[in-house]
Amino acid sequence: MKILCIGRNYADHIAELNNERPSEPVIFLKPDTAILKNNDPFYHPDFSKDIHHEAELILRICKEGKYIEEQFAASYYDKIGLGIDFTARDLQSKAKEKGLPWDIAKGFNGSAPISEWIDISTLRDLNSIDFHLNVNGQTRQKGNNELMIWNFNEIIAYISTFFTLKVGDIIFTGTPAGVGKINIGDRLEGFIREKKMLDFEIK
Repeated sequence: MKILCIGRNYADHIAELNNERPSEPVIFLKPDTAILKNNDPFYHPDFSKDIHHEAELILRICKEGKYIEEQFAASYYDKIGLGIDFTARDLQSKAKEKGLPWDIAKGFNGSAPISEWIDISTLRDLNSIDFHLNVNGQTRQKGNNELMIWNFNEIIAYISTFFTLKVGDIIFTGTPAGVGKINIGDRLEGFIREKKMLDFEIK
């Protein structure tokens, strides 16, 4: 099982970080040791002083495929959930300044909390799914996948050009604006539409 992530997929998030808008999807990976399940607490590591939350819709791959055509991509995922791409922004910035990879800033232990899964057959209108993240009861991030630069099917088609997708793989589809620093004692609650998907503490 692998975790494939799409960066810079919402224009407002690109703007808030003053990044360049890419001409094609930006892909990075997280190891399976990044996964945090069952609303377990996230223990803030000592190696970073500036970890940011990035709430995202996530997809579960349900069959193996490579070089998937966009028109068939929808049959390759069966469930959707909510995830958080925790990012050690200080480590990422340091690596970027030197032109070095920033894997440790994205892939450290526990950096990918994921929710339970929702069967897509139970959801209406997969092209317009609202989601949001609250921190200590205050809404920090709000998104809708209709605002993505690349939609689910485009993402799957593009990724599968380079990586064979296998059953159980997880795709993080990008985060909207509103990312921000987490602190010990914070409580994070994530929602897809009105359904609470995540509820855990930073320790």
